[in-house]
Amino acid sequence: MIDNENDPELNGKYLGTVTKDFIQVCDILKEAAYQLKARKISEFPIFPISKVDLPIGQLLLPKEQKNTAWNYNFSFLDEFIQRGLVDKDKEEEFKQFYKDPEEFCCLFVVDEEFTKFMYIPYPND
Repeated sequence: MIDNENDPELNGKYLGTVTKDFIQVCDILKEAAYQLKARKISEFPIFPISKVDLPIGQLLLPKEQKNTAWNYNFSFLDEFIQRGLVDKDKEEEFKQFYKDPEEFCCLFVVDEEFTKFMYIPYPND
């Protein structure tokens, strides 16, 4: 299973660009997470982000739309299990570490040398 903890290396290398983007897109991501839960699609929304096209999830926000460094897709835990990104036998462990989607955005950061989950708190309204 890919590590489900915020990683200091990830934070150091990516936190600046991810956070800068996140401020611009957080409301859209929060609404998408809400819709995935409200429509009973998944209790565990995940937003894969990458600077190139990804085959994970569906494109929600291309980087050109909001002039961000990252493309934002939307997905959920079941797809990650189906694709083998989260081992089926680690599903319960993932759910235990997963943070409240009303308070935190679960990003799946994919870059050339790095692939990690990252949780970023939504700004307070």
